[in-house]
Amino acid sequence: MNSHRSAAIGPLIRDWRQQRRLSQLDLALEAEISQKHLSFVESGRSQPSRDMVLLLAEHLGVPLRERNALLLAAGYAPVYLERALEDPALQAAKSAIDLILAGHDPCPALAVDRHWTLLSANAAVGPLLALVQNADLLRPPVNVLRLALHPGGLAPVVLNGAEWRGHLVARLRQQVRIAADPVLVDLLAELLGYPAQPATQSDGPPADEAAIAVPLRLRVGETILSFISTTTVFGTPVDITLSELALETFFPADAETAAALRAMAAARRASEP
Repeated sequence: MNSHRSAAIGPLIRDWRQQRRLSQLDLALEAEISQKHLSFVESGRSQPSRDMVLLLAEHLGVPLRERNALLLAAGYAPVYLERALEDPALQAAKSAIDLILAGHDPCPALAVDRHWTLLSANAAVGPLLALVQNADLLRPPVNVLRLALHPGGLAPVVLNGAEWRGHLVARLRQQVRIAADPVLVDLLAELLGYPAQPATQSDGPPADEAAIAVPLRLRVGETILSFISTTTVFGTPVDITLSELALETFFPADAETAAALRAMAAARRASEP
């Protein structure tokens, strides 16, 4: 809710509660406070303490960045720091990220921030980026969702384009609902403006109805790669940068993809000096 940073604390709490589709009674019960007190806070008749702001933010699932905004609106100093990923204080986290990305090879893995900006990737991502036709999409900062769905990006080689697009758009919509970030709102509008992909492109078989997850099916030359993906986040972060970072890791969905990835990795390493 970045657009409301200058608003009073009461209306901000109310906006977050309504966005979460909670009644005053629901939130009061969860936070173990009286509904009357919550009503007074939202109406401005009572000024919440710093601890009360943090308590309500916790039960509303407010992102750390926006918790700082709530504290400022209530007249308190922010409590959550935002450090660069290269900051010495985040060295342990940075080392963990590097270890996960490198250890996931020969399967693709990458790290993104809250706006889906590419922060880091392992060597297995390189061959996929080589498929991108529009070089502008690869100029930093690289947006992973734009790269995935843009007609000049990976969209032409995704065999289940409509299915994959629907999956990514649904994830982005969920982020918009949670954070109400205007950058993500604009990104969603941009992605929805891209040409729609066919349900199943003619050079690939239809999606398996028994699949356990939405796959990503790519044509790389004469090879079809099929992936399932996972998202990893840091548990209980108290740094804004860390709380907004996610690792996107891709696993082979079939034996053919696993074999192809091993072959591609062997060829890549053989070409290294």
